Amino acid sequence: MADVVGATLARLGADHVFGVVGSGNFHVTNALVAHGVRFVATRHEGGAATAADAYTRVSGRPALVSVHQGCGLTNAMTGIAEAAKSRTPMIVLAAEPAASALRSNFRVDQDALAHAVGASSARVHGPDTAVAETAAAWQLAVSDRRTVILNLPLDVQAMPATLTDPEPLPVPVPLSAPAASTQALTRLLTEAQRPIFIAGRGALHARAEIEDLAEACGALLATSAVAKGLFVGNPWNLDVSGGFATPLAAELITASDLVVAWGASLTMWTTRHGALINPAATVVQVDLEPSAIGAHHRADLGVVGDTAACATAVLAALGGATSAGQRSDRVRARLSTAARWRDVPFTDDGDATHIDPRTLTVALDDLLPAERVIGVDSGNFMGYPSMFLSVPDHHGFCFTQAFQSIGLGLATALGAALARPGRLPVAACGDGGFLMGIAELETIRRLGIGMLIVVYNDDAYGAEVHHFGPAGHALDTVVFPETDLAAVARGHGCQAVTVRTPADLEPVATWLAGPRDVPLLVDAKIAAGRPSWWLEEAFRGH
Repeated sequence: MADVVGATLARLGADHVFGVVGSGNFHVTNALVAHGVRFVATRHEGGAATAADAYTRVSGRPALVSVHQGCGLTNAMTGIAEAAKSRTPMIVLAAEPAASALRSNFRVDQDALAHAVGASSARVHGPDTAVAETAAAWQLAVSDRRTVILNLPLDVQAMPATLTDPEPLPVPVPLSAPAASTQALTRLLTEAQRPIFIAGRGALHARAEIEDLAEACGALLATSAVAKGLFVGNPWNLDVSGGFATPLAAELITASDLVVAWGASLTMWTTRHGALINPAATVVQVDLEPSAIGAHHRADLGVVGDTAACATAVLAALGGATSAGQRSDRVRARLSTAARWRDVPFTDDGDATHIDPRTLTVALDDLLPAERVIGVDSGNFMGYPSMFLSVPDHHGFCFTQAFQSIGLGLATALGAALARPGRLPVAACGDGGFLMGIAELETIRRLGIGMLIVVYNDDAYGAEVHHFGPAGHALDTVVFPETDLAAVARGHGCQAVTVRTPADLEPVATWLAGPRDVPLLVDAKIAAGRPSWWLEEAFRGH
């Protein structure tokens, strides 16, 4: 029956499966490969789940994860939790001990594991239902944007089954918002003097519709961090709202009298713990999920529906009425010179042995080709690659931060690289996260991916240093001796360079010139005397 599950998923459209093969998932993985699905063998199940998550986000196509029963699934749980919290449509094929194997050392409550991290749990119960249950799991993942763990009991896998075509999946129809809601939003837009739109992951398909409406009502445009790049090229683009926002973006968002969130959750990170949104401003949330409205920030009006459909309906309701809003010549001029963090003046903190992370990232931004895809790990450093490196569009940035786990950066960049093979993949990691996820360095090298891996190396868990250090706490548990990460990378067969000053980046330019047939790791010894700007802001919010 394992071959029927694999063939069904291939027929439904699966094209990549990430995983570590053990005895429990050997046959289903081979069945997938036999039916044309590419298998990416990672070195850890956690890396497999994160890479699949990133692949799905960047490509827009659901990926699969294949794991052994019990320990294979538990190894993958952090990546699964990140995907589930991000509503990534992904299926985890998890082998499972037979129902009769009550004493199996692999037995854990796999349903409970799924539910504990917000994933959905499904199961194939027998050969007669294998196709239908597999298709149902796929539909749940795709239609409801769920991360689904599909349990495959070993005894059921071994049963003979007949492959049939799965029932055609229903064609999704965009959910139109109720007329009363769109009328209310239309009225608010006609009354607003300084509107701003903040788009999130739920609006990635709706750029044109949101921009057209913003043009009509004079709204400025911003995104949540996960949607960075959505409005690249628009002269009224403020880039990311929240802790990553530039001083100019923060000023303009706070000055707004109407904030419309399009598929954005308005978490504490997007709103700076609520402080970025003026208390007197009216807040509107447009989202497919009723439970998302008001979950993190007050919403004076909730509009349940597809973001593109809603924007189109509101634009039609405006009936040609237009407003300049905040779109003045003065604002346009200011955005042309101060919309990017790299354009904000700063005092360089570098010296002969440590490079300022801003100086480093600006120099890299100048060196790298425009067609790039960036995966960012978590930590004190992460604002620098997120905001000082430009991206060509929202497909160029992958931000696996819903669970705030460090160690996901390499696997994130791996999945993103496979989703956008024509772009230069960049992994941005702290030294702690890089070492935590280092198993996938071998995967990247083995696959021949010409990835630039930038390690912001402060020989510490920087967030904890800057959080607890000012209060006088001992930091021995979060500070480490200097590590030669360049040597570690060379041991994996990669090229590597240690960077302490801007002049040390010359080998990066040489590598970029080609052929880029092996990864290049930049071990950047960064000046770490102060926390990053976004971390200071986050700490003030607690």
